[in-house]
Amino acid sequence: MFDKNGFLLQFIRLSAPFWQSENKTKIRQLTFALFGLTVIQIAIAVLITEWSANLFNALEQRSMSDVLLQVGMIILIFVANIGVTVTHFKIKRLLQLDWRNWLTTKLIAQWMNDGRHYLVTHIQAKSEDAHDNPDGRIAEDVRIATESAIDLAHSLTFCLLILISFTKILWTLSGVITLDLGFIEIPIYGHLVLLATLYAAGASVLGWWIGRPLTKATNVRQTVEANFRFGLVNARENSLAISLVHGEHTEQQRCYHLFNDIIDAWQRQTTAWSHILMFTSGHSILLMAFPILVSSPRFVLGSISLGALMQSAQAFQQMASALSWPVDNMAKIADWRASVERILSLTHALDALEEEISHIDPNRIERIKTDKPVLRLHDLCVVRLDGMICVNKMNVEIKAGERILIAGNAFTGSKLFKAIVGFWPWGGGKIELPNDEVVFIPPRPYLPSGTLRTAICYPLAEQDVNQKELEEKLDLVGLSGLRKYLDDPRIGGWDADLSREQQQRLGAVRLLLQQPKWILLEQAFDSLDSNDEIAMLRLICQELPKSAILTITHESRAEAFHQRIITL
Repeated sequence: MFDKNGFLLQFIRLSAPFWQSENKTKIRQLTFALFGLTVIQIAIAVLITEWSANLFNALEQRSMSDVLLQVGMIILIFVANIGVTVTHFKIKRLLQLDWRNWLTTKLIAQWMNDGRHYLVTHIQAKSEDAHDNPDGRIAEDVRIATESAIDLAHSLTFCLLILISFTKILWTLSGVITLDLGFIEIPIYGHLVLLATLYAAGASVLGWWIGRPLTKATNVRQTVEANFRFGLVNARENSLAISLVHGEHTEQQRCYHLFNDIIDAWQRQTTAWSHILMFTSGHSILLMAFPILVSSPRFVLGSISLGALMQSAQAFQQMASALSWPVDNMAKIADWRASVERILSLTHALDALEEEISHIDPNRIERIKTDKPVLRLHDLCVVRLDGMICVNKMNVEIKAGERILIAGNAFTGSKLFKAIVGFWPWGGGKIELPNDEVVFIPPRPYLPSGTLRTAICYPLAEQDVNQKELEEKLDLVGLSGLRKYLDDPRIGGWDADLSREQQQRLGAVRLLLQQPKWILLEQAFDSLDSNDEIAMLRLICQELPKSAILTITHESRAEAFHQRIITL
């Protein structure tokens, strides 16, 4: 679990702010309560071994009164153990949920912030698995990382306290045995403690050596499982496009290929698991029998009572189990570590992106907000990730309310728009932005899950949009037929239920509702026929006469609605 790369140090840096967060008082109270209940659990475990010794001594002496006394004692222990265990479980679950909630909120805020979720996919990764499937990392890996961390921390604390408590008991029960070498007799104190330590140490070393391949196998399986889920989601989201080109067979082969990766990873993990199970199954049987066999000669010789024999065996098992914590938890540690490493890789990628954007670099586009109602490009250079220059030394000034048609290469125009809104920092030069928000309308608007009203109003809240105004805008863009579906929910989003033409018309509705001062239209109505696209551009110009509009379109008649043409 410790390595030269400082894995634990990185995990501490990731998780430490949780214990200093705004809810730190509640978090610390829960932590102390958890520790206190763990101490009580140890006390109950010690009481059970003492109760076992007293019971067997009573049976050996055939004392019915002492047996009945032990019956009463076990009832009290039984009730106390149930209460402590249930309370401990609830507090632990509450702490796990709070930690997961905090870390999930932190990662979502860092990832879903000002286009970072888009930009991070374009970072040149240092490894193959630097930041793939961030959704899976936030949803599943955060759960495993937080839940398993608390489970492992509790079990480790429990084992340490068990070790402290039962070492003393086992030392006392060991007594003194004499090693006769013929010419000298050597007294040995606490021989059972020594045997338990040697037994557990040997088992731990052997177990870790056997279980080393499991960490890597677990990490590989988590990665391919996430890739398979992403592939299926991607196929569902693009089902219409796949159907139109009859690409089902190719998609089947792609899904089969992704699932074959899961099969390979599963078999690899199964092999690693089987080696561990071979070891742990033998280890559990030996741990049950070994302490009784070791102490039985002393019982046969009459040096200890039956109760002391059973108590010695239980104390030996408790101590050996505590020392065997790494062996017993190696699979969970492997799973936990794999998830933490995936979370760390995502946070590192986001941190690297943040540093790259904030750092003043001549090979990065500088964006500056000004108080002037002007969008100005100074010596703007836009570069693709492969180094090819898309835009070179572009100097343009666009005033409020001006309409510009971007002609030439549509791909270059798309990169220019992304540079303006801050989604493409690769290049050089400077972009001076107006104070008002610049709204970018892509060819396919995003329609979130929920009601159609929620999807249309996005990113505004539906309560901020007047019902009458919404219906009027639907009528204007030719979607009056959708009025009756405004409050119909869709769990998977509306993109599967609405045609691309309808989705683009909804994008126009959003513009009319938001009434932004600066608009970038990237082939926003290319699914409409020529006349409808012209009608849509005319409508936007009529309804938003004071808005500056930059348009990328293949429609030749669009020139009539623009005052200038910039050819890329």
